[in-house]
Amino acid sequence: MKSDRLSSPSSLQRPELLAPAGNWECAKAAVENGADAIYFGLDRFNARMRAENFTEADLPQLMTFLHRRGVKGYVTVNTLIFPKELAEAQQYLRTIIAAGVDAVIVQDVGICRLIRHLSPDFPIHASTQMTITSAAGVEFAKSLGCQLVVLARECSLQEINKIQQQIAQQETSLPLEVFVHGALCVAYSGQCLTSEALGGRSANRGECAQACRMPYDLIADGEVVNLKERKYLLSPQDLAGLDVLPDLVKSGVTCLKIEGRLKAPEYVANVTRVYRQALDRVMEELERPNPLTPFPTREGGIKAPLCVSERGWGRGQLDQKHYNLEMAFSRGLYTGWFGGINNQELVHARFGKKRGVYLGEVTRIHNEQVTVKLEAPVKPGDGIVFDCGHPEAKEEGGRVYAVVSKGKEAMLTFGRNDLNLRRVHIGDRIWKTSDPELDKQLRQSFAGENPQFQRPIDVEVHGEIGQPLIAIARDRLGNIVQVESAISLVEAHTKPLDTERLQEQFGRLGNTPFVLEKLTNHLSTSLMLPVSELNRMRREIVVQLEELRSQPKRWQLRSDVSFQDLLPSSSSLSLSSPSLIVLVRNLKQLQAALKAGIETLYCEFEDPRAYREAVQIVRQQQQKNKADNSSLLTDNSALPTIWVAPPRITKPGENWILQQVRACEADGYLIRNYDQLQFFAQDRCIGDFSLNVANPLTADYFQQRFALERLTASYDLNITQLQDLLTSCPPQWFEVTIHQHIPMFHMEHCVFCAFLSTGTDHTNCGRPCEKQEVKLKDRVGSEHILKADVGCRNTVFNGTAQTGAEYVQRLINLGLRHFRIEFVNETPDQVTKIIHRYRQLLQGEITGSQLWRELKLQNQLGVTRGPMGVSALR
Repeated sequence: MKSDRLSSPSSLQRPELLAPAGNWECAKAAVENGADAIYFGLDRFNARMRAENFTEADLPQLMTFLHRRGVKGYVTVNTLIFPKELAEAQQYLRTIIAAGVDAVIVQDVGICRLIRHLSPDFPIHASTQMTITSAAGVEFAKSLGCQLVVLARECSLQEINKIQQQIAQQETSLPLEVFVHGALCVAYSGQCLTSEALGGRSANRGECAQACRMPYDLIADGEVVNLKERKYLLSPQDLAGLDVLPDLVKSGVTCLKIEGRLKAPEYVANVTRVYRQALDRVMEELERPNPLTPFPTREGGIKAPLCVSERGWGRGQLDQKHYNLEMAFSRGLYTGWFGGINNQELVHARFGKKRGVYLGEVTRIHNEQVTVKLEAPVKPGDGIVFDCGHPEAKEEGGRVYAVVSKGKEAMLTFGRNDLNLRRVHIGDRIWKTSDPELDKQLRQSFAGENPQFQRPIDVEVHGEIGQPLIAIARDRLGNIVQVESAISLVEAHTKPLDTERLQEQFGRLGNTPFVLEKLTNHLSTSLMLPVSELNRMRREIVVQLEELRSQPKRWQLRSDVSFQDLLPSSSSLSLSSPSLIVLVRNLKQLQAALKAGIETLYCEFEDPRAYREAVQIVRQQQQKNKADNSSLLTDNSALPTIWVAPPRITKPGENWILQQVRACEADGYLIRNYDQLQFFAQDRCIGDFSLNVANPLTADYFQQRFALERLTASYDLNITQLQDLLTSCPPQWFEVTIHQHIPMFHMEHCVFCAFLSTGTDHTNCGRPCEKQEVKLKDRVGSEHILKADVGCRNTVFNGTAQTGAEYVQRLINLGLRHFRIEFVNETPDQVTKIIHRYRQLLQGEITGSQLWRELKLQNQLGVTRGPMGVSALR
């Protein structure tokens, strides 16, 4: 297969096609099907720890293979790094940089700092795990030394264009990368704490347990809502940006990324090939001076779609691509958020696992044959599954033995004893899950040692009579080689070296990584050289270009520096007594907390307009306290302060929400994202958990650069890691949340709109979130609380509160003084009782174990120890 790529005019950039590789076979499948770059993890610090992954020892060989083929290789270091791991991470990064890797994809702010400290020029790509949704996020990444930003998958085309426009105006432009195909997380990447909350397996550490793919019951106002077969309420369809490729190219994104480091090499080959072909076609069309001219026909390129035998169904070439994508892996294919929000489309909720191509419904079962009204082709050998609407149960399925077609209907026969037809019903859906013929073709695309995907080179030829023939060859990466003939040119009496003859000889590049795209002949007269010498020169061009390509990148790497240079200096421990901070989510809880004498109050309300009233309530309490204190002639410093929280995500055009939040004139603000760091820069601010502060390098960056009064330690830290953080930084920098319903999923997907309305978004859903109390009941019977924010983003809070009470004394001894407890739907009475118990705990009147045992029983609040107590050995 040859590359069908034309060089682009400067006005329109050809995006890089980036494919996943979980192992060597996948890397080969990506290269041989046209990937411009691959991304892969090593055996540590990557967000797909379940993948086979590569080892550090593989790096030199892998990078040589990739570079020889004109393909870049990016290593994922896209997890949070804990304090005790910094020395190991530093050595790991040194190995990666020295191996000539083209870039690393990073989540952790501290790791970005460390890389830039080790190497001034090694490229850093800001991972989608950094949750960048705006121009402010891009600017933040640039300040860290990142060279490219992978945007959150929730960004629409309109928002991508807006971000491009804003970063150009602000002169903070960086190349932008977007995911174009693959599985969609329902939660914002980098903000999902579900696996952590339910099983101590952190998604921010590459251990996602895919709780979003499980069935849930919807409970509204205490009653189970009958959604019929729709149970998979949090499982999005897979992303397929194929239909919006022209718009993505026009948006100016630099890179299109395919998800799938856990997938098989056939998946990588299939999806990469489809997008390579489609992208080349789109570029060709967009680059034509006159759109009405027909496509030019050229030698080479990806012409025939795979699995030609499936044609003849009136399926055009585009449909063939969709067929291939659905066979690769499909929970249903959809353009995701590219077209904006459509809550009726994103999650169909009927299943959360791979299906494939929809064949049709069962219309008859007779004499060991199943009749189906076909929606897609089927042939003997294909694997199918019968879907009776209960994907959680064992489903009938098997290989088709024979197909008898009658018009649009077909009678399918299966091998004897392959399936139990008594469990198949009229009306069952049939899905094609396996196409052996397609799989065989895909495997052949990357089998053997010879290159199958060839990348273009240009050759220009110079020479005069009595002088050697000079051939200069260039590839698209800027490599240039010059080869001279060992024999001088002579005058030609027959068969002169005309352009056609030169093209024929220099174009014989079979079994090499190259294809001759353009030959320029500068020979002025009829000259001749033996064919054998032309062949030698051609072979020499290949050898020299391969040699040039496979030389490792030489990045600067400083041997005299260490992560320890970046560690904050320690400070003396505070002698003040521990304080309790309370976060409330409604006005009644606020009043209960005020009555309990809490001095530091945080509010996170669904509607920021309610913050004005909250601030007024606290101001009234302040006035009362002042009056009481002045009459008693006591110190009035213990006035309550109120801090309010903006929403977790800020997208282009949403600054009005931040203005609404600031309009309440609170004492300070809880900072959740990069926009808020900018917007509230002149105000008192505290960094919340969503900033993912997990090590001292990250903590120091936020503390020093943004002058935050305190930072909330990451919820991914267990007690040992938390202790390490507190001993590696001044402990007064931090507050730790010791009681909360952990916010598991934070998502653009609105469950209220999708399943309690027929609307597509906030403009036509009727706002069920304002009228109904909703919970999601999981398979083990736990009911998790669902809340919407002002941006219509949903958070699923763990139905069971968790506590770190048993570790409080240990944390006090380390110098921690700020302890937070959070409420979601507790009554004022519950708020009062819980505050009282934690106050007793901080004053040493009861132990953590006593508190935990008591709250576990009291009112069946259901407190668990939570991730803080999970073993450090994870």
